[in-house]
Amino acid sequence: MGSVTRSVTVRRADNPGPMTLDGTRSVLLRAPGSPSCVVVDPGPDDGTHLRALAAAGPVSLVLITHRHPDHTAGSPRLRELTGAPVRAADPEHCHGGAPLRDGETIEAAGLRVQVVATPGHTLDSVSFVVESPGEAPVLLTGDTVLGRGTTVIAEPDGSLADYLASLDILERLGDGRRAVPAHGPEIDDLGVAVRAYRAHRLERLAQVRAALDILGPARDATVDDVVAHVYADVDPAVLPAARQSVAAQLDYLREHG
Repeated sequence: MGSVTRSVTVRRADNPGPMTLDGTRSVLLRAPGSPSCVVVDPGPDDGTHLRALAAAGPVSLVLITHRHPDHTAGSPRLRELTGAPVRAADPEHCHGGAPLRDGETIEAAGLRVQVVATPGHTLDSVSFVVESPGEAPVLLTGDTVLGRGTTVIAEPDGSLADYLASLDILERLGDGRRAVPAHGPEIDDLGVAVRAYRAHRLERLAQVRAALDILGPARDATVDDVVAHVYADVDPAVLPAARQSVAAQLDYLREHG
């Protein structure tokens, strides 16, 4: 467990892998002196991890950045352990709490937490701006911006157009500010990270366009054909993620040219 600020602490789940990097980071939010805390992303259904989160409590609220099971699978059990309501943008992942709303400000554990819709990785992805008295705001970006590597535009509801728009939002909110992603190390300046993410994404899009010059129009080329051209040098373990991102890139090109 490591402290990012006096109010933001990270506890990493033991679920490393090609998609989770060194594991999902659950975040504990608590202003100094607050008797309770908020948990963001309980992570997998891992009893040791969930008991540790509960022991850091009392937990008054659980927030979810998006629907993927490495973030949400532990939610029902953490609610059983703590009684805390679980809130997510997707009602399916709410347990005893109302769905999150874009622009909503939550006051809990002595903090103000602003909900920011950042779809693209998934349709229900949100980020959080955490404000604590006497500290600079910290952003929690879920899987929208990671501490290393790149983000998958995930099937079935990920969207590259949405993702690029969400990067614009995070750049504006996070320029010069620290961020805690759900995977990988903390980010010192989210604006710098977002600009690198955007440049990489547009570079990949240009590579897909170049592949289509060889393979034919986006409406005819297959995902596997494009992956073979653009991602020939990647680890085979991440090819399924590459296929999802290519499918999103082809959809984007069909719509936007």
